[in-house]
Amino acid sequence: MAKQNNSDISKRVRNIPPGTSVESYLIHGRHFTDKWDFRHHIIPPISSSVTYRLDKTERGARGFQEYASGDAHRTKPIYIYDRLDEPTRGMLEDELANVEGGEFCVAFSTGMAAISAALGVLLNAGDELVSHKTLYGCTYSLFTNWYPRLNIKTNLLDLRRPNDLKAAITDKTRAVYFESPVNPTLELIDIGEVRKIVDEVNKKRAADRQVYIVVDNTFATPYCQRPLELGAHVVVHSLTKNIGGYGTDMGGAVIGPAELEGQVLLYRKDFGAALAPKSAWPILVYGLPTLPLRLKQQMQTAEQVAQFLNGHPKVAKVAYPGLSTHPQLALAKKQMRTPDGQFAPGNMIYFETVEKDPGQPHNNIKVVDWIAKNAYTLTLAVSLGQLRTLIENPGAMTHAAVPPEKRLEGGITPNGIRLSIGVESADDIIRDLEKALAQAD
Repeated sequence: MAKQNNSDISKRVRNIPPGTSVESYLIHGRHFTDKWDFRHHIIPPISSSVTYRLDKTERGARGFQEYASGDAHRTKPIYIYDRLDEPTRGMLEDELANVEGGEFCVAFSTGMAAISAALGVLLNAGDELVSHKTLYGCTYSLFTNWYPRLNIKTNLLDLRRPNDLKAAITDKTRAVYFESPVNPTLELIDIGEVRKIVDEVNKKRAADRQVYIVVDNTFATPYCQRPLELGAHVVVHSLTKNIGGYGTDMGGAVIGPAELEGQVLLYRKDFGAALAPKSAWPILVYGLPTLPLRLKQQMQTAEQVAQFLNGHPKVAKVAYPGLSTHPQLALAKKQMRTPDGQFAPGNMIYFETVEKDPGQPHNNIKVVDWIAKNAYTLTLAVSLGQLRTLIENPGAMTHAAVPPEKRLEGGITPNGIRLSIGVESADDIIRDLEKALAQAD
């Protein structure tokens, strides 16, 4: 697939000066939006109203009917009630849709709410989902704990092997779901190859039985990768992570084709979990505008930290898409690109400590516990994508909902460590890691 250069966002967004870069767009947005005319505001205003004044009964009835029908398209939305739609969240949704290259975005209170909604509108009782075998712990729980109660079967397999995907798709399959890069192992799924297989299936399917590809783009963000350009139909995000960037607000987003917008809005209306305007505003005003700056710094640091870990005698394995030793480096260079075409391997690192018995991670515990008590630039905490460098043991923490044998099948070992690189000095992070690894036998 040829490298695409989408730095000029004016080609996708009207009323933006020709040649405008994504970096500038994320700071300035549109000076006029159908969601709200804020031409006199340098900083977009925050709305804080649960309900909205209606000038006549007909207008209120029309607005409710649009959201209740499942066919709503918010070109000129009628504001009635926060859970349906509201302007601050709407501005954030516009910018996220534009930077991802989607036709709509609907924001939710968390990333898991977004995943639930994206698949909730695609899957019915009796349908099947095909997913990569390695998943975030709560996503795995959704698929294996809750979906069986709804008579939805999930087939977990290695989506790096195209033939396995071909064999797994049945007449009941309605969606293919995966993370890329994968949390936490940083495996990559070839989105274009998955799309080729799905296209062959869809040629033989009726319009109401098409298979959709849903990609969790949380690790990469639209600055480092845009799955819709690569062949995905729908993108989901945890806005809590890199896009939010500061660790102060939770959020999620579903981005995709116009044909699904009404259904996703209907899902949010009926199941709740709308992103609050007070949480949407800091993501819009602080998170998105600084995303390129933060990731540029974080990626420079991540490369130095990964190189340090890769040569350390107490480290058994390092996974980072920017390392020359990454087994999928060619795929990373194809898929993980900034809008202006630069290689962007992200800010996440996964590594394993050397152990006498990997099933008994004594060194891992020594290293992580030393960091928790003594490190200055490393913080033992879950989540990722913040200003601070965060470290955790996925097998014991974020992926604990996955049974031990399934974690091992997915490459998540007891001695594995996930690093989310922040904006601290690379030298300071490496100094802390060096001291921590010195605790290992």
